[in-house]
Amino acid sequence: MAAKASLKIKGKGKASRGSSSFSSSSSSASSKYKVFKDWTNWSLQKAKVATHYGFIPLIIIIGMNSDPKPHLFHLLSPV
Repeated sequence: MAAKASLKIKGKGKASRGSSSFSSSSSSASSKYKVFKDWTNWSLQKAKVATHYGFIPLIIIIGMNSDPKPHLFHLLSPV
């Protein structure tokens, strides 16, 4: 018979990995590292969203402030 494939999901969950093996002083250092890592991930995700939605409007604003001043229709038309 064929082996049945397991459907385990490898998510980005925050499962504890060996946290019981740390000593109390390592625990606070590990906690500080986790807070720093979480803050970094949060800020990078926010920066990614801001860049994604702000890039085209930024290009339009830069185009509107250039010489000669084009109309918005000329900036958005492909020709």
